[in-house]
Amino acid sequence: MKMFTLKCLVLAVALFLGVLIGMQYANDGIVETKGAQHEDAFSAPVKVSEDNEGNIEATVLGKDVEGKTLKEKKEKLEEMKAYNFFSSIGKTIAGLVEGITNKLLDFLSSLI
Repeated sequence: MKMFTLKCLVLAVALFLGVLIGMQYANDGIVETKGAQHEDAFSAPVKVSEDNEGNIEATVLGKDVEGKTLKEKKEKLEEMKAYNFFSSIGKTIAGLVEGITNKLLDFLSSLI
């Protein structure tokens, strides 16, 4: 199960990187086709730059990407003490399905 999950994750990351590379390639083709006069009208879909202090800044589709670590995100979620509505619904449905399945199996085994 772990290998399957790992393979799926690697495949998803590879496909996502392929999409970003394809967008960059298409942007270069559009700029080349339109000519130099319209070059500033089309911005690159992915920009990575480094400032004077050595900090790396990234922009994806015109939006700045902040580099937060997983630890910071986890602390923020713990502070919010967020209640996940969909998780609660999922647990309830799982309990119902498990109960129905158990009763159905008990009924079928009593017939045999």
